[in-house]
Amino acid sequence: MRIAKRTRPRQLDVIIKGSSHNHWRDPYHIMLTVNWPIFFGLIAVCYLTINIVFALLYLAGGNCIENARPGAFLDVFFFSVQTMASIGYGAMYPVTSYANIIVTIEALVGLMALAMATGLMFARFSRPTARVIFSRRAVIARHNGVTTLMFRTANERDNRILEAQLRVSLLRYEVTLEGESMRRFYDMKLLRSQTPSFGLTWTVMHPIDQSSPLYGETPESLAEMEATLIITLVGIDETVSQTIHARHSYTASEILWDRRFVDMFHRKSDGSRIIDYSHFHDIK
Repeated sequence: MRIAKRTRPRQLDVIIKGSSHNHWRDPYHIMLTVNWPIFFGLIAVCYLTINIVFALLYLAGGNCIENARPGAFLDVFFFSVQTMASIGYGAMYPVTSYANIIVTIEALVGLMALAMATGLMFARFSRPTARVIFSRRAVIARHNGVTTLMFRTANERDNRILEAQLRVSLLRYEVTLEGESMRRFYDMKLLRSQTPSFGLTWTVMHPIDQSSPLYGETPESLAEMEATLIITLVGIDETVSQTIHARHSYTASEILWDRRFVDMFHRKSDGSRIIDYSHFHDIK
């Protein structure tokens, strides 16, 4: 079931200054979260870098590789590649103690690099991910006589998410009586916040009554306080029996007032129902 092109969750639009945290200090997390082209690109860069370093070490040893042309970088580079991969064609081989020591070190580095690359590949494949899509816009309209915030979500996979639980929070900036600017989170009560089996679509609804943090707000006031809806979904993938997560957000400009979603359900002449996913994002 393919509904629409998926996009990565929006990151916080905040510039962080004065923090000692360095993203590159966590290479394992980076290798798990980057997309596949970047992942393979980083693996290739590391592979070439290691072989270039050892090729330079072989060059520093002089004529320490038999049948390698003196001073020929490509010869010692390809010898390094053969050594790391344990190919051993036999045309070139170490002839000095210095070269044998470097070969021993490179063989160990090659084994460790292969184990790390294999582990990263396995970790990426075994890590459960949710293929959940959210409507491009949220809407505010009357539902059963009550002004209600609504948005759609759907499971793109052909399996089910068991015990799916969804939470919605309103993030907005407020100024205290002392003039301090603070970010405040407000939990939003949903008509239905969980479902035992999430396989198709789910229209999430939040009634805007007197207990709602949206009560009395307008499009202008939400934009002024830089309001954002934060949505998180947690459930169990029935295929791998592991917990999966999905998240999304809507800014004030992505919440449309006095609009509603186009109906996706149609009834055929024989009485059966059809879900038309081409109208998943459509608003009227």
